[in-house]
Amino acid sequence: MVLTFAAKVLLSPLQRRRGLLLILAFGLALCLWQLGDSGLVDETPPLFAAAGRAMSTTGDWLTPRVNGLPRFDKPPLVYWLMGLIYALPGHEVWDPLGTWAARLPSALASVLMMLALGDTVMCWPQKNDACPRRTAVAVALAFALSPLVMVWSRVAVSDALFCSTLGVSLLLQWRRFAAPSTQPWWLAWLVLGLAVLTKGPAAVVLTGMVLVLFALLQWNLASLWQRLRPLPGLLITALISLPWYVAELLVEGQPFWDSFFGYHNLQRFTSVVNSHLQPWWFFGPVLVVASLPFTPLLILGLLQAFVPVSKGGALCQTEPEGSLQSFAACWLLAVLLLFTCAATKLPSYWLPATPAAALLIGLAVSVSPQQRPGLVWAWGGSVVLAGLLAAGLWASPFWVEWIDDPEMPTLAAELLASRLVLRAAVFFSLSVLLGIWLAWRPRPGRLLALQGPLVAFQLFSFLPMWALGDKVRQLPVRQVAQLLVASQKSREPLVMVGAIKPSLHFYTDQVVVYEGRSAGALVNLDDRLRDEERRGWSGLPIEGPMGSSTALVVIDQGTTQRRHWQDLQPELLGKFGIYRVWRLDRRTLEKRANQLKAEGFQTDWRQPRPERF
Repeated sequence: MVLTFAAKVLLSPLQRRRGLLLILAFGLALCLWQLGDSGLVDETPPLFAAAGRAMSTTGDWLTPRVNGLPRFDKPPLVYWLMGLIYALPGHEVWDPLGTWAARLPSALASVLMMLALGDTVMCWPQKNDACPRRTAVAVALAFALSPLVMVWSRVAVSDALFCSTLGVSLLLQWRRFAAPSTQPWWLAWLVLGLAVLTKGPAAVVLTGMVLVLFALLQWNLASLWQRLRPLPGLLITALISLPWYVAELLVEGQPFWDSFFGYHNLQRFTSVVNSHLQPWWFFGPVLVVASLPFTPLLILGLLQAFVPVSKGGALCQTEPEGSLQSFAACWLLAVLLLFTCAATKLPSYWLPATPAAALLIGLAVSVSPQQRPGLVWAWGGSVVLAGLLAAGLWASPFWVEWIDDPEMPTLAAELLASRLVLRAAVFFSLSVLLGIWLAWRPRPGRLLALQGPLVAFQLFSFLPMWALGDKVRQLPVRQVAQLLVASQKSREPLVMVGAIKPSLHFYTDQVVVYEGRSAGALVNLDDRLRDEERRGWSGLPIEGPMGSSTALVVIDQGTTQRRHWQDLQPELLGKFGIYRVWRLDRRTLEKRANQLKAEGFQTDWRQPRPERF
């Protein structure tokens, strides 16, 4: 049995262009506004930014390097894009913090994903959709307003780029299946190669899982295989992605193989790394939070996608043009299954599912008359969730004061004084009122009305909160970096102990020796300042013309209270937030290290560590 595709509204090219321009305007506002006004957020983004900038300054575009060491954490596409922007003339003038260049690939990737979602919905309007252009805009906004996308679109890491390259590739796969006579088969596989260059073989695994689930749901494996041509397609993907992997393996050898494939791929999937141990049901709550407040509409969309499968007790299939909702459901389930099976679980792993969730949310509102009772409940649930969020925000004077972050000791007071949380409560309350009004007076495109105040929330509440957090947490690090550069003597090494902030390396643009706060860390530090070798830096003796008798040390207030870090008689150069800047006599440091060695503490910094920088 084949379900026929109902009559649909077809848009003219002019209408589609206007829809895409509106989506582009929303995307630029949500993803690029104030993009470079704040500093990099420790701890991971500065590692990406530093590697990208190093490529542009050293000319080594093969191996990403941070702080004088190779960084085999991710493939190079995101570093290449960052490096190209850093290489633009006058970069220091128009991007003084260096964050615009680092974040632009993530921001533009999210805008591209919005446009791809909107264009797909407008080109192939789904059943019962009377206003496909409004649905397209609503789908694009459902993606952009996801709490995960709001954050990762403005963070200098590879997750947003991976979400976009994989998402565009999957949409191109579906478009080829829906219209094989007009859509090229090879383009999806080419973009998949870019996804593999962004985050590795997980892109191919996820694509395979999505297509297998969709083939089972459609009960049409032969047609899907014929139209998508996976064997020559995978060859294209390999031709795009494999040359870098082969070249890196030839140049770097076993360390690259062990770190990238062994640790960052196989070990992350089969065992817990970096203490990211989570229960098997971890991505259930993440699914709920990532789509707030539209999670009930997402669940309704999932249910709608699987209704045709069991209609009348027999398997049935939709026509290719009408299967977008089913494809999105398979897409979301593939991400859920793969990363639920992984031993290491992080919220960012859910990001590749957010485009599918946006499709399910937007298409759920366009339902047949028989399904409208379900929509009533899902709409009401979304309004209730928005109301709960508004109530929590209105109650902020009672809970914000309980925020206690040792790295941001003044955050609670400044957040209350700014009244930004109460401003956010106003926007969510307005969304609730519109939702209640539209529940009784349904209108085409009503999801857009519910999303409008949330767009305002992101622009006028979320972004100012982001700037406030930067002022409290990251500005002191930038002030420390300025003092270090201004105070540094010739050949004097830079050190950071206790709270480890890679952004200090980024802002000083010098090798920084990082160590923890333990007694063993002090012993390590003394040894490393003499003997460690990195690209562009080597340890120095204490005496002699090629040595340095002092070191500039950045230490947090909590670490200074440890017994072994006290009574070192440093010269205090400055205080910024929780950080102290010392000029420390290395003879004193050496004496303390020898005392600790006599107590049984030994160096261990030479032991390989995959996350070292």
